[in-house]
Amino acid sequence: MHRRHNLSEPTRREFLRATSGGFGALALNAMLQERAAATAPTGSGTPPLATKPPHFPARAKRVIFLFMSGGPSQMDLYDYKPQLARQSGNALPYELPATEATVGLDNTKLLGPVSTFGHQGESGLFMSNLLPHTARHADDLCVLRAVQADSPNHPVAIRQLHTGNLFDPVPSMGAWLSYGLGTENQQLPSYITILPQEGEPNFSSAFLPAIHQGTAIEHVSSSRDKAPIRHLTDTTIPKKIQRRRIDLIQQMNRRQLRRLETDQQMEGVIESFELAFRMQTKTPQLVDSSDENAETLKLYGIDEKPTEQFGRQCLLARRFAEAGVRFVQVSLGGWDHHNNIKTGLPERCKVSDKPIAGLLSDLKARGLLDDTLVLWGGEFGRTPHAQFGDGREHNHHGFTMWMAGGGVKGGMTHGETDDFGYYGVQDQVHINDLHATMLHLLGLDHERLTFNHHGRPFRLTDIAGKVVKEILA
Repeated sequence: MHRRHNLSEPTRREFLRATSGGFGALALNAMLQERAAATAPTGSGTPPLATKPPHFPARAKRVIFLFMSGGPSQMDLYDYKPQLARQSGNALPYELPATEATVGLDNTKLLGPVSTFGHQGESGLFMSNLLPHTARHADDLCVLRAVQADSPNHPVAIRQLHTGNLFDPVPSMGAWLSYGLGTENQQLPSYITILPQEGEPNFSSAFLPAIHQGTAIEHVSSSRDKAPIRHLTDTTIPKKIQRRRIDLIQQMNRRQLRRLETDQQMEGVIESFELAFRMQTKTPQLVDSSDENAETLKLYGIDEKPTEQFGRQCLLARRFAEAGVRFVQVSLGGWDHHNNIKTGLPERCKVSDKPIAGLLSDLKARGLLDDTLVLWGGEFGRTPHAQFGDGREHNHHGFTMWMAGGGVKGGMTHGETDDFGYYGVQDQVHINDLHATMLHLLGLDHERLTFNHHGRPFRLTDIAGKVVKEILA
């Protein structure tokens, strides 16, 4: 049943005039109701994105997550296995899990590393020579070599990596950070995902207030002419008319708020409209890289065809982080090498290596790396045995991710896999542990950052997770 709004005739005429031009009153009313229903409580009048104090002193203020969608091969990049190299082509010395798919694994054999390795930096970090630019930052990297997830299936593993949960629609880690800490810039969202590959449910706020969901950047061209965010601008209507519409809508919202004395859903609607309008001015400035000098563009590989797009993504991540966005995700697909890994992996490394190194260099030069936590990795890794002869199958039992900056020790490895890089055997880090550690570095106790939903408190780490204290600087 729809409630009839009792408006005076002058107000009704103003309403219809402000909403003319293809945006009728019924559409506006339906949109307001939908937005209000989707916006959870925001608190007693406090702007939901206002900066909030952490639980304890933080080492990091923000996160940049470099999501390598598909599952990078750990034993070809950061977890060299001499035993695997020596026995390449031999029969498997271990049993395949009976509960996992075996497509393309008939008579499979061990597949040795497809790249050479070398010691890098003063720490002597042993890593692939396919990553010569990232190697210059070896002493900044904290490499986790025994990360574990609970599923070898892409959609499920991606959901767990982003939300801590395998199946249920729960908030993403960026939404939890936004909810727990707010943002440093009220002109921008607190959570941005650049060319997302994780799927909308994995950057949603779920049952948290909708203002905390991720905002997708869908274009990274150097031109302001192409809107980076859907529906961010409407070039058919002058700014003054847009402002009048917003003012009228907000006037009606606040009148409703005064009438009801308190309506937390309406508070969320008001804040969402205001943020969206403010973004129209701030966001186009940030996505426009024309004010960057040639040296910076070269640093990210924007002057080269293989690295141009991903370089722009990484440059945008720095610009958003510097502007105060709390959580920025940069995604790059194409790491799912079920076959032809000897050419596919070097190609992905060529696309990503220079931009990632450029990001780390740029953050460090601007004094941002100390309080920016950079996280790299995919939803799982790959198997030591071959699939379809020249590829690798999914492996969630023991894979590699790395962190840099933001209060972690650099130039170190943590955790070990077995002699072939299949199973984590020492100092394993479960996805829940990864999330707990990330929150800890941002000054949040993962057991205290909760939200009541369906009669019980929810958290990013659910009922698990421990902080990996050994990697804290």
